[in-house]
Amino acid sequence: MFIDKLHQKLAQQKSSGRWRTVITRQQGQGRYLIQGDQRWLNFASNDYLGFAQHPKVKQAAIAATQSYGVGSGGSALITGHHQVHAELEARIKELTNQPRVLLFSSGYAANQAALTTVVGEGDLIVQDKLNHASLIDGGQASKASSVRFIHNDLDSANRQIKRKAQAKLLVTESVFSMDGDQSPVHELSEICRSQNALLMVDDAHGLGVIGNQGQGACHLAGHPNIDIYMATFGKAMGVGGAMLACSEEIADYLTQFGRHFIYTTAMPIPQAAATCAALDCLDKEPQHWLRLQENIHLFRKLAEQADIPLMPSVSAIQPIPVSGNNRVMACAQALHQQGIVGGAIRAPTVKAGEERLRLTLSASHTPQDIEQCVCTLARVLNANSGVVS
Repeated sequence: MFIDKLHQKLAQQKSSGRWRTVITRQQGQGRYLIQGDQRWLNFASNDYLGFAQHPKVKQAAIAATQSYGVGSGGSALITGHHQVHAELEARIKELTNQPRVLLFSSGYAANQAALTTVVGEGDLIVQDKLNHASLIDGGQASKASSVRFIHNDLDSANRQIKRKAQAKLLVTESVFSMDGDQSPVHELSEICRSQNALLMVDDAHGLGVIGNQGQGACHLAGHPNIDIYMATFGKAMGVGGAMLACSEEIADYLTQFGRHFIYTTAMPIPQAAATCAALDCLDKEPQHWLRLQENIHLFRKLAEQADIPLMPSVSAIQPIPVSGNNRVMACAQALHQQGIVGGAIRAPTVKAGEERLRLTLSASHTPQDIEQCVCTLARVLNANSGVVS
């Protein structure tokens, strides 16, 4: 009976055009995606600054492996917290101007820890409607009441945060992962101050991309007051893992009661060392960030000239609306056949009817890469305009 239920659900997934597949690659970051003896221009990776292949980042991981071994050896509260982890925390405290930092294995774990630990019964979580699944899931798993506000709508956020509760937490992304647009973080921080609420910002797709020289949401104009700052190291930093930066009190509370922090092996030491090196590159080598900004501008300019529909994003994430699961998959496959890899985003990741090709830009791309991408994209969209959704 149970297996029959699984078979039915899987059949529905396949027939609806939502089937997901894991594909083994030899390289999935940087300028090229490589599989076997074939390669494609890679417009699907989150390696926004090209740091995954940066010599200094790779060398830092190699040196740490040779000095300290591969794994951390235990949870952070037993044997797993190494001096390299402490160096990374100090580097992030300097970047974010926050008193404390906790390291996590993933952004999903960090978001779950914050939303299921910091607030609880009698409290209120208010989230942007388009927040990442890890935040929405965290809100549902929390004992606090959870509501959502209309995407980037300050009036809606203000109405929701005025609900009665013992403690209140408003949660947003800085750069939204599927739309690529940015949150009005400074204005939301002012709303939170007026309601004595905490503000949490997920900067997964912002660190390395937005703010002064790519230093993230903490360095946006106006210096918004962020109480809980989450960022991952697997996007622009090119490595992996994540962190929460916050006050002493919140960090102590997470250390005592945050199950996602307590009951897991600490981040591998070479990963922490590589992340330190990536943050140093972000600080001392501004040419990577500048090249990314130039590439974003060039892509949007050429796309507009080619009459390609664009969404209002000036981040590394450039979505192209292509409604219908069948049509967006046909376009992605046609791009693939012509040497370009981009993401096909289908329902239920986005609302049905709002499917899109999700192209991501990197400092690794050349102007010629972007010209080729736009020309191919225009041709593919035109050729598949009649595909049934």
